[in-house]
Amino acid sequence: MADLITVDDPDDPRLSDYTGLTDVELRRKREPAEGLFIAEGEKVIRRAKEAGYEMRSMLLSAKWIDVMRDVIDELPAPVYAVTPELAERVTGYHVHRGALASMQRKPLPTAGELLRSARRVVVMEAVNDHTNIGAIFRSAAALGMDAVLLSPDSADPLYRRSVKVSMGAVFSVPYARLESWPRDLDSVRDAGFTLLALTPDEKASSLDQAAPHRMERVALMLGAEGDGLSTQALVAADEWVRIPMSHGVDSLNVGAAAAVAFYAVATGRPES
Repeated sequence: MADLITVDDPDDPRLSDYTGLTDVELRRKREPAEGLFIAEGEKVIRRAKEAGYEMRSMLLSAKWIDVMRDVIDELPAPVYAVTPELAERVTGYHVHRGALASMQRKPLPTAGELLRSARRVVVMEAVNDHTNIGAIFRSAAALGMDAVLLSPDSADPLYRRSVKVSMGAVFSVPYARLESWPRDLDSVRDAGFTLLALTPDEKASSLDQAAPHRMERVALMLGAEGDGLSTQALVAADEWVRIPMSHGVDSLNVGAAAAVAFYAVATGRPES
């Protein structure tokens, strides 16, 4: 059973995992370096636990202690009970869901390990918006994508905002980082994948024309909001694909575009 500890000092060193959660640059550097990430809200905390992540501690306001009692009773990690006001002073924002957990990261698999068993893969290039990362992971999980590969400069899927937006789907879809971009796209192709670059360019084939759901193995490449895929990534692709637009709309938000494209890629996928 976890120890339930009441804390009334925002500078208590035991709360250090939770300090400055709104300082994006600090947390982006600190969390991977220290091997932790923050799960926010009851559902996300439970999903992280179910996915096998080890809990370092929990930070709860009083009303969430009974709600999380079963988790508290099962875990050896300390639970810090604080007032909402103290939680805000520590984290830097009002913790609406009243429950935070510091979780231990797992070692990431290599891209090669994921590609051996996958058939439908997402490849993200320089996607740095944490909301978009979370939305893409949620759609990937819901629509049957097998894995995600990230360029070296893409954002951290385990950053608090990404985890929250994905509703914990970042725990469901395995992911890895490519070490050399775009050179490592060759290894994806060598593993038997057709590289499809999603772009609004008029020269691209529509998803209906490309019929990715009939391809044996597909790696769908997505670029950052606004900039899209780089010239190097487009050149490395086997084929360009697009979502047909109407009413003068030129493109969709990358999160929305990903969901549409995932459905087109995964529908009718070969039986495993």
